[in-house]
Amino acid sequence: MPCWRSALLCSMFPSDNKACSRLEETRLSEETVYQGVLLRVRRDRVRLPDGSESAREYIEHSGAAVILAFLENGDLLFERQFRYPLHRIFLELPAGKVDAGETPEEAARRELLEETGYTAEKWRSLGVLHPCIGYSNERIDVFAAHGLRQAAAQNLDRGEFLEVFPLAMPTVQEKILAGEITDGKTLAALYFATLRAL
Repeated sequence: MPCWRSALLCSMFPSDNKACSRLEETRLSEETVYQGVLLRVRRDRVRLPDGSESAREYIEHSGAAVILAFLENGDLLFERQFRYPLHRIFLELPAGKVDAGETPEEAARRELLEETGYTAEKWRSLGVLHPCIGYSNERIDVFAAHGLRQAAAQNLDRGEFLEVFPLAMPTVQEKILAGEITDGKTLAALYFATLRAL
């Protein structure tokens, strides 16, 4: 079977296809290059499917949750936040990392309250995305939140600064097309919303 066809079948049916084993890499050794507060950088030695060896450098991440928080009129809560790696302000949906001992939904509920001051009556899991498969194991769970209620003031982490504001869906679409919304998790979450007809 051609390699491209094998890879396609594995992505569609990873647990049902014996051909997948021809694509797997086996870890031979592992090394922590950097251990930070948010992430860990790893360098592993692996055996490739053809028997040769190579190095794999990647970032370990605890995971995150992103929230499509719908106001009663259908608008979405958005955030405006400066992101240092790109030295610019981004428009994003509320989101945050999953802390130790938390489920993704617990993290979503906590982050929505901390970042926006809102709680939600109804929660729905929409799916999972892996934003950086070439260099990170990060997983982001996508949730929709309805029945919002302003419960408290923002309770941001130390060193965290952001502004919360509503956006109507037509405006969101305009900003995407204009290149004003480029955050990957936000774009993916909005795509999930269209698929689920929210």
